[in-house]
Amino acid sequence: MAYQTILFEAQNGLARLTLNRPERLNSFTVQMHEEVADALGIVASDDTIRTLVLTGAGRGFCAGQDLGDRAVAPGSEPVDLGDSVERFYAPLIRTIAGLPMPVICAVNGVAAGAGANIALACDIVIAARSAKFIQSFANIGLIPDSGGTWVLPRLVGQARALGLALTGDPLSAAQAEAWGLIWRCVDDDALDAEVATLAERFANGPTSGLAATKRALRESSLKSLDAALDDERDLMRRLGKSHDYAEGVAAFSAKRKPTFTGR
Repeated sequence: MAYQTILFEAQNGLARLTLNRPERLNSFTVQMHEEVADALGIVASDDTIRTLVLTGAGRGFCAGQDLGDRAVAPGSEPVDLGDSVERFYAPLIRTIAGLPMPVICAVNGVAAGAGANIALACDIVIAARSAKFIQSFANIGLIPDSGGTWVLPRLVGQARALGLALTGDPLSAAQAEAWGLIWRCVDDDALDAEVATLAERFANGPTSGLAATKRALRESSLKSLDAALDDERDLMRRLGKSHDYAEGVAAFSAKRKPTFTGR
């Protein structure tokens, strides 16, 4: 697919997907959804890709849905926003959460509406200090979609989740870090270097173990302690037979840097 609304590249174990409609703050249209889905399909199916960085072009990360897109724009007939969620936003969040590798979101500016929750669907969120997170749905009579109703109370608790969702007030990157909504807030001019360092680390890391960690933590809130312990047993049994575990132990014993293959 020839992309017109995103930029995508993959090399040396690292994929980078950039939302590229800066004149519209990288807001989503049907075309962007289709292009992002295509790129993520490549990421999911390519064993050489061991981490993904998701970011936005220009001065913002993503303003959510482009309300001028014909698929959601109000007209003479009511639009079915549930269809948009079912066809595009829900599959996008499921794909990001299910990728067998760490996903880093570099929030370079405003992340609003679905854009905020797409960022929060990623495994690690690093935001520029000037960035803001806005649950702007309340301003147009909607609810937080793209997993917002699920992720917000789990990250910041019900009181703060309700405050963010009901008021639609902007949350600064620094406050988002203090609340535990994101991993880290960094100065604007340090964002690229911070993300690059972590992405390189993951691209050369023990991918199978990182993917299993991601899955176990994401699913833990849905399980009892007994079920989580059983899951840990099964994952440790599988990972203990991996190349990366043997290499990690050998490197530790030899006091050298490990060379992981991701398997």
